[in-house]
Amino acid sequence: MEDTQADNAGDSTVSDNGPSTKPELDLNQFLPYRLNSLADRISQALAQLYEERYQLNIAQWRVLAWLSHCDELTAKKVCAYTNMDKARVSRAIQALEDRGLISRTPSPRDQRLHDLHLTPAGQALLAELIPAAQAWEAELVATLTAGEYRDLLNVMRKLERQLERIGDKG
Repeated sequence: MEDTQADNAGDSTVSDNGPSTKPELDLNQFLPYRLNSLADRISQALAQLYEERYQLNIAQWRVLAWLSHCDELTAKKVCAYTNMDKARVSRAIQALEDRGLISRTPSPRDQRLHDLHLTPAGQALLAELIPAAQAWEAELVATLTAGEYRDLLNVMRKLERQLERIGDKG
């Protein structure tokens, strides 16, 4: 017994009462951390493309991207689709409107809301930006086989559905 105590004297995980029960979390093996870290890195790397070439920040790019996907959009819907807060979306919309890339018109359904539309200048910018973003994405996923890419998207969909089922519990 004395030999064991002497051997463990410098080991901080063992006490007189046995092994420590201090919980540990290896973030490199923790899926939420890994996904968030990867998403941040991808987003920041792609942001360099549209910041340098098109003078757009992430929020502005997301508004434009959603407008390329939807004919009409409101700021409230942008917030919901992008998980960005109202102030950030509002600043992005104002900057895009100031640059003449989008227009706002009162919604015929609800006068408290404004419908967002791409202007011809916004459409022209996206006609250049979207292929550049797609080419960047293709370079990123070039390391994956077609099957791995398909599997990745399927796994992500499964996790999204599971998150909906468990109610986005944090």
